[in-house]
Amino acid sequence: MQRVERAKVTVDGEVVGEIGAGLCVLVGVTHDDEPAQARKLAAKLWGLRIMDDSDGVMNLSVADTTGQVLVISQFTLYGDTRKGRRPTWIDAARPELAEPLVDAVAAELRELGATVACGRFRAEMMVELVNDGPVTLMVEV
Repeated sequence: MQRVERAKVTVDGEVVGEIGAGLCVLVGVTHDDEPAQARKLAAKLWGLRIMDDSDGVMNLSVADTTGQVLVISQFTLYGDTRKGRRPTWIDAARPELAEPLVDAVAAELRELGATVACGRFRAEMMVELVNDGPVTLMVEV
């Protein structure tokens, strides 16, 4: 998850998701992830106090500020590079499990009040972002 000034996802030259200031969230799903974790992740992202207040202190959440979140499925987050020089993706969930959970994160964020843009599942995506800070965190629930 990255705090960004702006971010967008392009597929085949078409912008499929774009936000201004907010959060760019790369969501990785593994085999034992469940819908309850998607809900917890969305709530954590929505309330995480990493946005600057008027004094420049990370004291506010995206809920308190822009409300904009870009959600992108990213199976490569589960790439295992401990052996050899080619990552293995064995810990990444199959698309049939991962896609509904990534969609659940986006849906829950919308329920919480976020303006959500998304990448496109199973597509070759070009992700552009301007990191704000930079503030980049790995969030696990």
